[in-house]
Amino acid sequence: MTFARFCQGLSNWAGSSKTFLLAIVLIGVWGLTGPYFHYNDTWQLIINTSTTIITFLMVFLIQNTQNRDNDILHLKIDELIRATTAAQNATLGLDKMGSRDLRKLRDRYSSLGERHQVNLDPEAHEAFVDGVPVKAAATEVEPGETQR
Repeated sequence: MTFARFCQGLSNWAGSSKTFLLAIVLIGVWGLTGPYFHYNDTWQLIINTSTTIITFLMVFLIQNTQNRDNDILHLKIDELIRATTAAQNATLGLDKMGSRDLRKLRDRYSSLGERHQVNLDPEAHEAFVDGVPVKAAATEVEPGETQR
């Protein structure tokens, strides 16, 4: 098993509702044992050390899975840009731009998007530009084919 698959599986497990409930049960058991151990320093040290170690490891696990998911998302978007004939292929190199240039470009795209309205009606299959309905360009494409 590769490290990436291990991290993804562990991340999925750690983010599940069952794991959350298990953590609550463990904290409850720890809390209920307080009177038995007279709330001494060792009893407190157990929860403090356990949560610190788990938090420390989870930071790296989350960062690994987030980096991987981010890379996958960027590759998918890059492929969509590459496959779309009307797209500006220069956007494939945005990762090399500085923060100021990215902000300017984001503002430019935001101003383009201000003209459009999103229709939240699930039965409507059209968008609006300046109040005029525009047919949605999305059609289903078979795997392996490109939409033109």
